[in-house]
Amino acid sequence: MNTADQYLKAIYLIQQEDNSPAATGRVAEMLDVSPASANEMIGKLESRGLAEHEKYKGVSLTDDGIVQARDALQTYCIIERFLINVLDVEDFRGEAQALESVIDGTVAERLDTIIDRKSECPDCFDPELDACGCLDVESLEGAAAD
Repeated sequence: MNTADQYLKAIYLIQQEDNSPAATGRVAEMLDVSPASANEMIGKLESRGLAEHEKYKGVSLTDDGIVQARDALQTYCIIERFLINVLDVEDFRGEAQALESVIDGTVAERLDTIIDRKSECPDCFDPELDACGCLDVESLEGAAAD
């Protein structure tokens, strides 16, 4: 199940990449959901004042939506780094996705003190790798394959 924060992150990343509103189809594709499901959640985000959807143009985050999306990205990066650097979890992506909706800001702050987060977070996030850009994901995946 995709949470509102996961939608906010997806919209934010698409907006950053395209420098324009995020097409609903791209949001659906990124989250592996149907366009109808994406439209439904986008409507909920819009009703909360986090997004603005214009038919045939796409969805844009409001200032509050951007703040929440960046916070969600930062928390996701913290979780990934904790899973890899402290717990040495192989499937860090799957675990991070499962944990991101249950880790609150207080827990994320406490994990952050352990992992030595980089100052460029959350701008470090690499959507193609679905990982914190401060992690050497390719060498991690190569080590897991050995």
